[in-house]
Amino acid sequence: EINPDRYQSLVELFEHATTRYADQPAFINMGEVMTYRKLEERSRAFAAYLQEGLGLQKGDRVALMMPNLLQYPVALFGILRAGMIVVNVNPLYTPRELEHQLNDSGAAAIVIVSNFAHTLEKVVAKTQVKHVILTRMGDQLSTAKGTLVNFVVKYIKRLVPKYHLPDAISFRSALQHGYRMQYVKPEIVAEDLAFLQYTGGTTGVAKGAMLTHRNMLANLEQVNATYGPLLHRGKEFVVTALPLYHIFALTMN
Repeated sequence: EINPDRYQSLVELFEHATTRYADQPAFINMGEVMTYRKLEERSRAFAAYLQEGLGLQKGDRVALMMPNLLQYPVALFGILRAGMIVVNVNPLYTPRELEHQLNDSGAAAIVIVSNFAHTLEKVVAKTQVKHVILTRMGDQLSTAKGTLVNFVVKYIKRLVPKYHLPDAISFRSALQHGYRMQYVKPEIVAEDLAFLQYTGGTTGVAKGAMLTHRNMLANLEQVNATYGPLLHRGKEFVVTALPLYHIFALTMN
């Protein structure tokens, strides 16, 4: 049975899952395991930072511009838990495409991986973005592994072009501050917007599809009805080959 009203919001579903499966893996990336408990703690801290540290309000748009990293679910669920709206951004966007999406969505903040910060630098002054939160590839890995990954990515592979964003705060610092701040759970109803998910723009400029919490819950119910009987609940592992900023992977995975 597909019941999109089983939960009031994605946040309620998230809280149910993190309680039920607290000590089980939620995401594995580069050999690093993040449990549901850690995801809950980190996303709560990030939500608190958005609320208290940046002074953002329910309904504000926050852009995410990164590939599949552990930072992505932390930031995504932090944004949703703060009652804000996720704006997924393709990291391979040109400056013109990025400028359009940030302005069209009205994003007040952006979380971006350093590999693409040079693109943001070129357009951020022409957008409504007031806050830039910057992360590096290895920032959610263990200290030794994260340091090595960040060094190799920047200095060996040279995958981080030079950029200048002097007012940006690091993702790590945002979490550290957030842990010391008070998270205030907002009232979220099913018809509140959860995502502004942009089309590919193949027939013109990219357009933002307005997806409510109920929209996404209905999709998740459909996925569960189709694949749930084939899985061992709480034990299954799903390979996420497609980028999570894409609507297919975002929903299916």
